[in-house]
Amino acid sequence: MHPPPIVGATGNGPAQHQGAHGTRDPVRPAPLVEPGAPLTPERIARFSRQLMLPGFGELAQRRLAAARVLVVGAGGLGSALVPYLAGAGVGTIGIADDDTVELSNLHRQVSHGVADLGRLKVDSLAETVAAIDPECRVVRHPLRLTAANLGDILAGYDLIVDGSDNFPTRYLTNDAAVLADIPLVWGAILRFHGQAGLSWNAHGPTYRDLFPVPPTPDEVLSCELGGVLPSVCATIGSLMATEVVKVVTGVGELLLGRVVTVDALSGRSREIAYEAIADAPEITTLIDYERFCGLEPAGDADQAGSAGDTVRDASAPARVSPAELLQRMRRGDRLRLVDVREPVEAERWSIRGSELFPLGEVAAGGGPEPDDAPIVVYCEHDPRSRRAARLLLERGHHDVVYLAGGIEGFSAVAGELVSR
Repeated sequence: MHPPPIVGATGNGPAQHQGAHGTRDPVRPAPLVEPGAPLTPERIARFSRQLMLPGFGELAQRRLAAARVLVVGAGGLGSALVPYLAGAGVGTIGIADDDTVELSNLHRQVSHGVADLGRLKVDSLAETVAAIDPECRVVRHPLRLTAANLGDILAGYDLIVDGSDNFPTRYLTNDAAVLADIPLVWGAILRFHGQAGLSWNAHGPTYRDLFPVPPTPDEVLSCELGGVLPSVCATIGSLMATEVVKVVTGVGELLLGRVVTVDALSGRSREIAYEAIADAPEITTLIDYERFCGLEPAGDADQAGSAGDTVRDASAPARVSPAELLQRMRRGDRLRLVDVREPVEAERWSIRGSELFPLGEVAAGGGPEPDDAPIVVYCEHDPRSRRAARLLLERGHHDVVYLAGGIEGFSAVAGELVSR
């Protein structure tokens, strides 16, 4: 998931960052981790090409060996960056993710394969690490990180890397890193674009200084609906892994107060500087991040239907993505496609086989008669279809979903099934 457009960027940024805790250290931070034991001959041979790097040497390699890094997310970014952390010689890698491998993951989550379908991603990724370096210690956290558990987990790590795909987790990891006084490396991807940055409260601004207020749920576009180019995961994941190496060893210039953005279509990258917010409230505790991001706490059942919506209440309709609808149509599933736009809109374009019931008609008590066929409601984008789906559910229809992104999103995936 991609953060909202960067606003309030300062251009080149000052040498010092003023924050809620006063002037922050403008001096380049020292290496994060003390060196471990001297390298064995076998380890020297393994890392010989890295040891030769200017300013690196055995001391930096020993710091990596002693480092303990927690990676949040074993999906597109996690499966790209974790192998590079293992290859670089990070001694302990924690992986936190409660998800399992699905077929739709494989085009971009290249550390998982067909044989891993249905397995926990943390298990699949741990095996990838073992194949690269059996001496790398992997700690598996097959759970959903929350304000209740992340603090205790972080006690065992020097640094956290956020490759998650949702805003509640982004703000959770930022605040937990601030409270634990450790650095956070973060990245984000969507479509052909990506971003990477470093949040380190002791030495510069944090993720909250860049994005003080989360976007509303309606503004958030997921990879499921927006799509993502696989190589963007590799690009941003490698930038994140590089930043981890720099933070741990003290080599290079850190991304403090700077965000790197990449546009794969143009082949261009740029850097945006930002400052700490002088009067930002001090972070003193972890909060309810679902509510902070405009989502009601969902308890144990936070998924709605196969599309995985975080729900706000029990009566909210589930959604189906354009790709999922195409899959069901190709499979020959029995479906009723209900168009709730106005007739003039339907004349311009519609999904083949649709029934037209404008939203006003549905709100007045009309619409399709109940039967046992699942109903997929759609409109131009999806606001009207959400309301119509809720009305139909309240009226006694048992299997109703709305098409996320509407006909506009569906036409991008399956234009041949749209009549114009």
